[in-house]
Amino acid sequence: MLTILALASVILLGIVPQQSEAIVIYTGWERHALVGSDIRLSCSFFSWRWTSDDVTFSWSYRPDGARDAISVFHYTGGAPYVDNKGPFRDRLEFVGNPGRRDGSILLKNLDYGDNGTFTCDAKNPPDIVGRASSVRLLVFEKVPIQAGVITGSIIGAVLGLLLLIVVIYYLMRFLVARRVFNLSVSKHGKKGKGKEGSQQRQPWRPPPVTCLPLTS
Repeated sequence: MLTILALASVILLGIVPQQSEAIVIYTGWERHALVGSDIRLSCSFFSWRWTSDDVTFSWSYRPDGARDAISVFHYTGGAPYVDNKGPFRDRLEFVGNPGRRDGSILLKNLDYGDNGTFTCDAKNPPDIVGRASSVRLLVFEKVPIQAGVITGSIIGAVLGLLLLIVVIYYLMRFLVARRVFNLSVSKHGKKGKGKEGSQQRQPWRPPPVTCLPLTS
């Protein structure tokens, strides 16, 4: 009886489809680029499953000031598909590697009108449950200095100043110690010379003569 129940459990477990698990999608947070340049927008994902042959990537774009997003790229069935009517129909290239869970795209010849939010979604069946990730693109005539660069410069300047102060402090200590040592040596040298001079200036005196009484 127990054997029959065990076999029935195995059969039922084999029939019940595997539940999907969460998939985590990664993109950058914000990218800056120059007018007329190209930029790569990265998209990857984490999944507990092996990379499926049915993996898919989808990119959508919402311009700044717009409420709705439009689809600009889709990868499925091992082939990339670029929207042939959208703003990037001649300027978008798939540069990812689905086998390595990479769904990156390359945008070419950027313009001010390309400012907006790009959203990447990925599926790795049976892992299909996950939240899409977005990256904002800002196109400038000149790329502004980012806050991280300014913060790093300030920290570097402060550390350099502290290092300079420490070097000056130990240099001053060395110079003071050297000065004190030279003064001490000079003082002892003068005392020694004074004693030698006083000894040399003393006149020579003959030893006293002791007279003995004469005996008869």
